[in-house]
Amino acid sequence: MSSASIDASRYPRLSRIDSPADLRQLPESDVRAVADELRAFLIESVGKSGGHFGAGLGVVELTTVLHYLYDTPDDRIVWDVGHQCYPHKILTGRRDRIHTVKQKDGVAPFPKREESEYDTFGVGHSSTSISAALGMAIANARAGNDRRVVAVIGDGAMTAGMAWEALGHAGGMDEDPDLLVILNDNRMSISEAVGGLTKMLGRMSGNRTLNAIREGGKKLLGDKKKSPPARFVKRWEEHWKGMFVPSTLFEQMGFHYTGPIDGHDTDALLATLKTLRGLKGPQLLHVITTKGKGYELAEGDQIGYHAVSPFDPEKGVVSKPGAAKKPTYTDVFGDWLCDMAAADPKLLGITPAMREGSGLVRFSQEYPQRYFDVAIAEQHAVTLAAGMACEGDKPVVAIYSTFLQRAYDQLVHDVAIQNLDVLFAIDRGGVVGPDGATHAGNLDLSYLRCVPNMLVMAPADENECRQMLSTGFRHEGPAAVRYPRGTGPGVAVRPTLDTLPVGKAEIRRQGARLALLAFGALVPAAQQVGEELGLSVVNMRFVKPLDRALILELAKTHEGFVTLEDNVVAGGAGSGVAELLADAGIALPILHLGLPDAFQHHASREDLLAEAGLDVAGIRAAVLRRWPRLAAQATDAARSA
Repeated sequence: MSSASIDASRYPRLSRIDSPADLRQLPESDVRAVADELRAFLIESVGKSGGHFGAGLGVVELTTVLHYLYDTPDDRIVWDVGHQCYPHKILTGRRDRIHTVKQKDGVAPFPKREESEYDTFGVGHSSTSISAALGMAIANARAGNDRRVVAVIGDGAMTAGMAWEALGHAGGMDEDPDLLVILNDNRMSISEAVGGLTKMLGRMSGNRTLNAIREGGKKLLGDKKKSPPARFVKRWEEHWKGMFVPSTLFEQMGFHYTGPIDGHDTDALLATLKTLRGLKGPQLLHVITTKGKGYELAEGDQIGYHAVSPFDPEKGVVSKPGAAKKPTYTDVFGDWLCDMAAADPKLLGITPAMREGSGLVRFSQEYPQRYFDVAIAEQHAVTLAAGMACEGDKPVVAIYSTFLQRAYDQLVHDVAIQNLDVLFAIDRGGVVGPDGATHAGNLDLSYLRCVPNMLVMAPADENECRQMLSTGFRHEGPAAVRYPRGTGPGVAVRPTLDTLPVGKAEIRRQGARLALLAFGALVPAAQQVGEELGLSVVNMRFVKPLDRALILELAKTHEGFVTLEDNVVAGGAGSGVAELLADAGIALPILHLGLPDAFQHHASREDLLAEAGLDVAGIRAAVLRRWPRLAAQATDAARSA
């Protein structure tokens, strides 16, 4: 990837910062100006590349001050959630390559330890920072060093249970860990933040009386903790806090709470963090920020500007005119959910803070009493659905494949063991692409097909996706429909709510010698290869249960099988085919084509499929390597035709 040199005339300070050490050489009076240049450069660079946008704009001042005051990378800053880290990447040596973010061989969209020593902990999901930072603090204390550790948690990440588990551990240790948690409170996740915590923080940050009492007391009596008047005022401050914030939540958990302060006020951040940097024990700093800060359009549409395609900063994000856009699989799900809700009053929709990404916007508007956004709490989402199903409702959990991994125990214990009627609409199955390994859905067929009682489906096209959603919803017991990101082959979607016969595959092409058994998104590519080489092609549809009768029949009439799936080969759908044949005592050559036993990097979905040999060219080449005589036969057949 090429580098793009920064314009020193427009960014006189930022252009001289190749590392935080350079930043720390500037006078403190320049910190505000550096932050201003950083914000302008971020707007310019993301305008060229696209990527996560609003969250980074909200932490420009905080990022600048942290790297100015702390001795990074020796001091550890742990970012959470990862998409707020673009300013951090710009200040830590990746400024001239930030325009390559999310592109193949470009800058990673999230902190990545292999990319930079300043990326202390890899993160794509949320709510991991406090646990990781606490682990670092404990390890540093054991080693006898005085390295400082800071966790920056924001964009709704404090709504996840894991964050509270870490707070509970840190605040209750016999030996207080030296740890600073910065709560970047912007009232947002991707959508608006929800839940009781959000309401409580709003009351806390919005109460001017409490802040006035605190600041007035400091001016009157000073801020010396050991003076008797100051200690007296401190006790009264805790009493007043208790009136405004029930149980003074963070301090009752063992953290010394500071704030809230304006996260865009560099002077306030500098003064506060200078003090906190020298304190021992668990500290929590509450800063109030605005997602999209400094770019008016992003401040006014914080959801729309969470992540953007390349755009002109002068005009903002503008929809491109042209032909009608093909519906994505997410669109197909969103329309089906509303249609099935109209047909069945027992349908309830659940999302763990992914209303936009999972296609629930229309459902949330048309059926607000049947829509449940549980915040970033995937485990709770699944067990909530289980409880609903116990009482006769029909919950649909809309969730990304990578996020369902967080709730696997709940899927097994709370849903599958009890054989409850819960439908999992699993978006972003298989190769996802630009967001990298943390967002890939490469493992779901493997981790779903081994669970008893599960019905597992993968659609070959848009209409089949709708049919499978209806099939799973009508099925008695847990069911999953797993579909990829983006658009399909363009099959028209019928408005009916038809179901498919459970466990029945579809022969797409009757051929000879080999049968290509394709699952989900790879059916169109398999069909093209089958046409070229004269092979049978089967749209398997069901990963569990497999179409046993058809597989055994095809085994009698074909020399070998090729299984194809947008999932890791290990334990995937192809493994199920091999297990079935072995159980029947049939020895048949099988070529398993799927994703590699490796975490894929960030690149386009098309690039990653091609690298894995799962595009048409790759599939054809793999088949001909295994059965080379097919090439000559295909050539002869083409000539005779």
